[in-house]
Amino acid sequence: MDKIVNIHEAKTHLSKLLKRVMSGERIIISKAGKPIAVLSPIGDIPEDRLPGMDAGKLVISPDFDAPLPEFEL
Repeated sequence: MDKIVNIHEAKTHLSKLLKRVMSGERIIISKAGKPIAVLSPIGDIPEDRLPGMDAGKLVISPDFDAPLPEFEL
């Protein structure tokens, strides 16, 4: 179950709350009893994308932009 804290508690105990988040818990921050934000652990961070990293994996035929047979007059 998610823990709900108010803004003041979140500001006062941010370090402790972040430790709980790092262990997998979600923390909901509320204002006047209404949820306004969620602290949650980040999933796997994707690898950096590099230009050209998929070079040679895609082949485009020479007639790629030729008219389709059903549209020829």
